[in-house]
Amino acid sequence: QVQLVESGGGLVQAGGSLRLSCAVSGRTFSSYTMGWFRQPPGKEREFVAASRWSGGPTYADSVKGRFTISRDDAKNTVYLQMNSLKPEDTAIYYCAAGVPRPVVTTSRGYDYWGQGTQVTVSS
Repeated sequence: QVQLVESGGGLVQAGGSLRLSCAVSGRTFSSYTMGWFRQPPGKEREFVAASRWSGGPTYADSVKGRFTISRDDAKNTVYLQMNSLKPEDTAIYYCAAGVPRPVVTTSRGYDYWGQGTQVTVSS
């Protein structure tokens, strides 16, 4: 059973930074595609960033240049560094893991999900 536990959410002013962490149980972490999604209030869940076990990261246009996804395979942990935060970044952020698939920007590309962590950006 694979479990994902996010941490690091909170309240921050616009222009500030937060770093989210996602600890993953399981022995095949290094082969998983790891992703971050978010669900703003009243909206559907949307893709934020992904890290394949090989190849470069993928980002949503709305976060390019501000967010960075990284992973520490030795710690079975994936991170999302969020800089220059905007009020529209306010959402519940979810970590996801999945076996390698061609598409990593939709929920169907992932098999396991965390419980989510709230990020609130005040103006």
